[in-house]
Amino acid sequence: MPTRRIAWFGPKVRAVALAAFTAACSDPATPDPEPPAGGEEAVRLETPTGTLHGTLLTPAGAGPHPVALIIAGSGPTDRNGNSAFLAGANNSLKLLAEGLAERGVASVRYDKRGVARSRAAAPAEIELRFENYVDDAAAWLLQLRSDSRFSTVATAGHSEGSLLGMLATEKARADAFVSVAGVARRASEVLRDQLRPQLSPELWAESERILAELEAGRTAGSVPAALGSLYRPSVQPYLISWFRYHPAAEIARLSVPVLIAQGTTDVQVSVEEAHALKLARPDAELLIVEGMNHVLKLVPADLAAQQASYSDPSLPVAPALIDRTAHLIRSAPPRR
Repeated sequence: MPTRRIAWFGPKVRAVALAAFTAACSDPATPDPEPPAGGEEAVRLETPTGTLHGTLLTPAGAGPHPVALIIAGSGPTDRNGNSAFLAGANNSLKLLAEGLAERGVASVRYDKRGVARSRAAAPAEIELRFENYVDDAAAWLLQLRSDSRFSTVATAGHSEGSLLGMLATEKARADAFVSVAGVARRASEVLRDQLRPQLSPELWAESERILAELEAGRTAGSVPAALGSLYRPSVQPYLISWFRYHPAAEIARLSVPVLIAQGTTDVQVSVEEAHALKLARPDAELLIVEGMNHVLKLVPADLAAQQASYSDPSLPVAPALIDRTAHLIRSAPPRR
């Protein structure tokens, strides 16, 4: 079954959100965070092209605690799980972090380069590569590894953050990995599913020509104006770098405990993607959460309810997701 589309978005917004052109987004998704209080602390990662900003949330009680790096999904999605493409906030990743803290797991969630408070760290679009995001996540993991307050370090990636998390987990030798609403197929294959019902036969043929070139590691030359927002020359090197990764193959390479979580009312990623990841990594724990949607809330498949949930911070994150994520992270042995 193909990845499903977000029915209430216009075609261009759907495709751009999927393609994760983060560097092109300069507006913060949410206002700067309030000053940290209690177990919450502002944290930074210094990179050669600027500072990345995040939030550390620690549980009550004496440590050291296990810690998870929470990686947001595609496009201008900030550390809290909120997107500049949408009005309002759902706070899905913030609520996930708070739930983990209640269960004894610390976490860092951060604004990717080009997003919210980390927007100044974005390179020029033509210089951006998928590996930039992988390197950032790995650097956060290594920074956490060096902090004596933490016993083990895990990665939890949401949506596109799932693939980033797989790669960073191996690169930085994290102790566990959680995939939440991650896909098993190459990004180019998912993009085809999104575009097929939206394009005329002529534009579909052009899109296929361009995708074939990008998949082969070559820039695609001329691009029709109607497809310029997707395939403009300045973004093609990024797409080439992104399309080379196959999530099912990457998750199979991991040698740490893995949890694959997916909701049944997710209108962006189907349950079949989770099963395909599980097939690639048979010893992974598979969690299918009945009624959980893409922003991790328990919401029916009804279109109006889905749309409202993307901008409703009052809806809690599915408890089963928090419980199983915390259990996997707390039980993972250190990988030294």
